[in-house]
Amino acid sequence: MNILTIENLTHSYSERKLFDDTSFSLEEGEKVGIIGINGTGKSTLLNIIAGNIVPDEGKVTIANKVIIEMLSQHPSFDDNETVIHYVMTDVPKDEDMFAVEAEAKAMLQTFGLTDYDELTCHMSGGQRKKIALVRTLLSGADILILDEPTNHLDNEMSTWLENYLKDYKKSVIMVTHDRYFLDSVSDRIVELDKGKIYSYNTNYSGFLELKAEREEMAVSTDSKKANLLRNELKWVMRGAKARSTKQKARLMRYEELKNRKRPEQDSEIELSSISTRLGRTTVEINNLSKAYGDRHIINDFSYIFLKNDRIGIVGPNGCGKTTLLKLIMGIVEPDEGEIVIGQTVKIGYYAQEISTRKEDGISFMDPEIRVIDYIKNTAEYVKTRDGSLSASQMLDKFLFPPREQYSLIKKLSGGEKRRLNLLRVLMEAPNVLILDEPTNDLDIKTLTILEDYLDSFDGIVITVSHDRYFLDRVVRRIFAFENGRLRQYEGGYSDYELVAEFDKEPVKAESGIPKNTGKKVKQEKLKFTYAEQKEFEHIEDDIGKIEARITEIDNLMVKNSNDFVKLNELDCEKNKLNEELEYKMERWEYLTELDEQIKNR
Repeated sequence: MNILTIENLTHSYSERKLFDDTSFSLEEGEKVGIIGINGTGKSTLLNIIAGNIVPDEGKVTIANKVIIEMLSQHPSFDDNETVIHYVMTDVPKDEDMFAVEAEAKAMLQTFGLTDYDELTCHMSGGQRKKIALVRTLLSGADILILDEPTNHLDNEMSTWLENYLKDYKKSVIMVTHDRYFLDSVSDRIVELDKGKIYSYNTNYSGFLELKAEREEMAVSTDSKKANLLRNELKWVMRGAKARSTKQKARLMRYEELKNRKRPEQDSEIELSSISTRLGRTTVEINNLSKAYGDRHIINDFSYIFLKNDRIGIVGPNGCGKTTLLKLIMGIVEPDEGEIVIGQTVKIGYYAQEISTRKEDGISFMDPEIRVIDYIKNTAEYVKTRDGSLSASQMLDKFLFPPREQYSLIKKLSGGEKRRLNLLRVLMEAPNVLILDEPTNDLDIKTLTILEDYLDSFDGIVITVSHDRYFLDRVVRRIFAFENGRLRQYEGGYSDYELVAEFDKEPVKAESGIPKNTGKKVKQEKLKFTYAEQKEFEHIEDDIGKIEARITEIDNLMVKNSNDFVKLNELDCEKNKLNEELEYKMERWEYLTELDEQIKNR
């Protein structure tokens, strides 16, 4: 039964037309994944469906008594509200409230939250997103609208949500960059492209197959696009959560398609050649140690990076992943040991956040300049294996057509700014790429371009990521932060998971043997160490003191605006405090979640 229809939708944002006389409908029980490059209007469409945005033109029809509930990327909160009160807000009044509250607490425990009476104002951004997700799920709405639901979820939590949504009897509409999740949950893909809505009655891997077939049948000159789809489908099929008889049959059909006449290899976009020569000495880590107070982040770690290394760094929040990246870049000094950087090494750093403050250096993006000028400030031309490409041509390759290149940066969406920043990093022609959570806010199409670039990149790639697909697709070695140690594993993330599961097997097999087996070790993981307990007792006071000092420095900078020497001293102190504050906030989130898990245990 049709429960939602949008007819003749036309809507613009600023000077950009997002939708141009297009339509959309939803059947009862459908699980729809919405995809499209950043700036095509994915979140806008969700908000139009939810009734939060009134379209410029068109008609939205919702069936009688249909209830819609939306999880936005940045949910709003009443700071004086408790967790349990917040998550119960949208529960229908005719429900058994005692039963629903028990279900709510079970869900919260699944997401590592056990203090039900805590005020939402005391929670981190990740924790708030989790309770907003629980509130949305508890609503039992006829249509659940989820905007990036897996953000801030670890792998176990994502798997739980995956299974929950697959069993959900009502309709789901979601936007997510997590391709394993999208492939597992969705039974229909809706693609937004150039103001139109295209529907595919299949999951994500089926969508890739249909798109590739369409490219082949049309004898498309854009053979690069077909190759990207082909590569991505291969990796979706390899994913641990995408293996089934149905998928194997689809893969066999796809192999038949692949054996037909294929586009010539030399017609591909050779972005991989945008790098400088890397000499024999690359990056060498020798007996590296780093601690903050009593907390040891890295202890006596050594590694010599080889040309073409692909390293993925994983671990819980606050364990030291970003600290390791900053140590390699020389932003943070080690306590012991050394990092040797070869003379030919040229590092390109893709940061998590984009700043509008010039003093933030490499992450700065001036919102008042044009898109093309931002790229030209890095390079007007880059050399590829096929010759030179101009800044404008590179922008076009990175999904910024000529008509958008002269727009001001402030008119771009958050994801478009991230994509633009990524292009800037690549145009610097680095031979060591350091990527800190590169999949955040990037659309799937941009990710496939990045992954294809990395396939033949001649240098070293070091990335921190929570994206299982991206790690499987790109890396060949995992550095895992585990209980204060940094361990190495060969292969991608799925390989790492398999080894981790294998390591757990002896624990189960020997759990009845009366000796010091792995079972005791497993229990010890859910305990604070003495140092962690002391850190947890004082960390909120420490954060408060740092924030107070930063505020004091801001006031002093205003008073000393004409004293250059004093301003420089204050700015240096503030930068160090901001670095310490960032680390403390990561540690606070990690310790808080660990404390809740210990209590729940």
